[in-house]
Amino acid sequence: METKWLEDFVSLAETRSFSRSAQLRHVTQPAFSRRIQSLEAWAGTDLVDRSSYPTRLTPAGETLYGQSLEILQSLQSTRAMLRGHSAAGQDFVEFAVPHTLAFTFFPAWVSGLREHFGGFKSRLIALNVHDAVMRLVEGSCDVLIAYHHASQPIQLDSARYEMVSLGEEVVAPYARANAQGEPQFCLPGRIDKALPYLGYAPGAYLGLVVDAMLQQSASAMHLERVYETDMAEGLKAMALEGHGIAFLPQSAIRKELRSKKLVSAAPAALAALQAKLEIRAYRQRPPTREGQRPSAESSRSAAQALWDYLLSAKTAPTISE
Repeated sequence: METKWLEDFVSLAETRSFSRSAQLRHVTQPAFSRRIQSLEAWAGTDLVDRSSYPTRLTPAGETLYGQSLEILQSLQSTRAMLRGHSAAGQDFVEFAVPHTLAFTFFPAWVSGLREHFGGFKSRLIALNVHDAVMRLVEGSCDVLIAYHHASQPIQLDSARYEMVSLGEEVVAPYARANAQGEPQFCLPGRIDKALPYLGYAPGAYLGLVVDAMLQQSASAMHLERVYETDMAEGLKAMALEGHGIAFLPQSAIRKELRSKKLVSAAPAALAALQAKLEIRAYRQRPPTREGQRPSAESSRSAAQALWDYLLSAKTAPTISE
């Protein structure tokens, strides 16, 4: 029996929907259903009444639900103690951050925090967006920092996770400047002469946002994908060498824009061809039993103190233009 089966089961008991729980657990609905069936096989009895909608638990399921909450809470408390031992008394705040934000946003944001909030110890885990979200879901980090865009929302249950907005980011098309300071490649291109396009690898979060933006554009874009990578830094390097147009976060190219090594690849008529993303911080709500408050130990932790500051600060440190 795997603990993720219990987490799946608790989610199903609370949402009463296989499809909704599959979304929250970041798996396909068939895979989620198989995991519930595996738990039932382990238990040796039906846990879910599938004849009703919304989904209801059987009496055995109700019993396991209560036990699951206690088991998972106990495991989380044990892991917190073990992590405390491994940190040798050093109260680190662990952040799971997608690669692009780890390079662009995070260093300056932490500098702002040290100035306003005070010094604290941090540990950065740089991952792709999916794996960063899973770190939070699995309880393997204190804070997740990620982009949010309406076309690609991160599905996290607000009953289990808290969120605070940290700032905004703009993603737009850029190309290397020629000797006259003009873009080497300029959108929208032509049917008979597509522009070389430096794109994000399939499944990359920024790539999905850019794809949605291009699909919604009132003007047809004529682009030929000649290179792809998961990371914005990789696209920036290729754009600087003149290999094509790349859609990049402005925070990643501040120096290149000031030095005019990169310039906008969108003419005035296509100035709206950009995506505004929100930068959000998420954390799992502290585990509590019904009618009880979080423990004093968790309330005094560095992660809790930092989160309290982010919630109370009227102007949290953000990306500076």
